[in-house]
Amino acid sequence: MLYDLIIIGAGPAGITAAVYSARKRMKFIVLTGDIGGQAAWSGDIENYTGYQFVTGPELVSKFEEHMRKYSMDFHENEEATGIDKSGDIINVKTRKGEYLAKAAIIASGKVSRELGVPGEKEYKNKGLTYCATCDGPLFSGKDVAVIGGGNSALDACLQMMKIARTVYLINNTDSLGGDAVMREKVQNATNVKIYNGAKVRAVTGDKMVSGITVRTKSGEETIPVQGVFVEVGLVPNSSFAGAVERNDRGEIKVNCRNETNIPGIFAAGDVTDISEKQIIIAAGEGSKAALSAFRYINRSR
Repeated sequence: MLYDLIIIGAGPAGITAAVYSARKRMKFIVLTGDIGGQAAWSGDIENYTGYQFVTGPELVSKFEEHMRKYSMDFHENEEATGIDKSGDIINVKTRKGEYLAKAAIIASGKVSRELGVPGEKEYKNKGLTYCATCDGPLFSGKDVAVIGGGNSALDACLQMMKIARTVYLINNTDSLGGDAVMREKVQNATNVKIYNGAKVRAVTGDKMVSGITVRTKSGEETIPVQGVFVEVGLVPNSSFAGAVERNDRGEIKVNCRNETNIPGIFAAGDVTDISEKQIIIAAGEGSKAALSAFRYINRSR
């Protein structure tokens, strides 16, 4: 089957692109590993127009509800593994098959950056996680560590300080980054202990996590914890993008019409080199990409 459009990803950018594509009556398919992307991991969201306050899962639920009102070919748990163009046809590959279309939108977002220390892979999902929103309730009343110093780490802290007994915030720079409001709440919390200028050297345990080894200016110490939340940033999920041009950070280069260097392949959201990474911006970029793809397909007929 030849589709008009293939949308890769179903975060805010991909979902919005799908809504706009459905309204334009395009024949399209959505390929995604999950629904919601990073937005589903967020705790409290206070900057999305129309909502004074909403949680990430609540907002994603609204996104999905809106999208499901339209008829579309939607494949969850099917991530793209490659994309190329032959003649006028774009071919997107997954582990389950290949899909052909006249145009494609890459809206695959970002994935969590790993620490790269001993014990990380061994204890993944055994006390070590990359999502406080998803797994936080499992650590009720326990001691946990949050690794990072930016907004993602602060958000994880704000969630976990309501759940855990003690939260150790391990930040490898001399001071916390992120938004001032979030930073102040974390710094004022009585059950959060902040380690600035500290680096995690290892995650330790037996069958489950039991501690982290941290190097500070005063030496090395082991902090006993039962949970570790890794929040050291994100990397673009663009490794499958082949000949699509990317910058030195792996972000896909786009112009103001969401066009990449390959005609017919568009990109939107956090996987691109747009200067700001926000849910509302990703959604807007998704709509732009869909409209650009629609114009491209009509010109190509």
